[in-house]
Amino acid sequence: MTKGKACRVAVMLSIAAASSACAGRVNDEVWRPFAEWSYATYIGTVIHESGWLFAAIESIHLLGLAALGGAILLVDLRLLGVGLKDEPIRELAHQAQKVVVASLAVMLTTGALLYLSEATKFYSVDFWSSAEFPFIYKMLFLALALVFTFTVRRRALMSDAPSAAGVRPLIALTSLLLWLGVAIGGRGIGFY
Repeated sequence: MTKGKACRVAVMLSIAAASSACAGRVNDEVWRPFAEWSYATYIGTVIHESGWLFAAIESIHLLGLAALGGAILLVDLRLLGVGLKDEPIRELAHQAQKVVVASLAVMLTTGALLYLSEATKFYSVDFWSSAEFPFIYKMLFLALALVFTFTVRRRALMSDAPSAAGVRPLIALTSLLLWLGVAIGGRGIGFY
């Protein structure tokens, strides 16, 4: 196993272990105090006491999601042979990468602010009856999607090797499913 592959496996196993540790004693002794502290921060308090600030931040978060989704979808559909067939994949991916990075910066910043304003919503004694489950689900898929996007997908998009062409549809489908998992988790949070 190469060093890079071992590193990716270690990251994915760490993410899975961290997400599964959000139940039981770790949930009560680590997650709950962190959630309460986050909610009580100055920024969290300002946002959750405002009548409009949460909605404004959420709107910006969703605009970032639309830009990210559009850039990912555009390239992945091209990899599947749907649309923009005259555009070279490498050039399209390079241009879309700028939008992906900018929209990720917007989404991570606004996401952190949204978390601070509702942190206690993401903790409960019953893991399945709160926003904690979709939140953990979303964060797990986000971590996996980011690792995949900036390693495997990026390498395949920038490669001119003939072998890369054969795996590109699989990479596109994997990318779409990972980002769909992030979106489903985010939507699930709204139900609590």
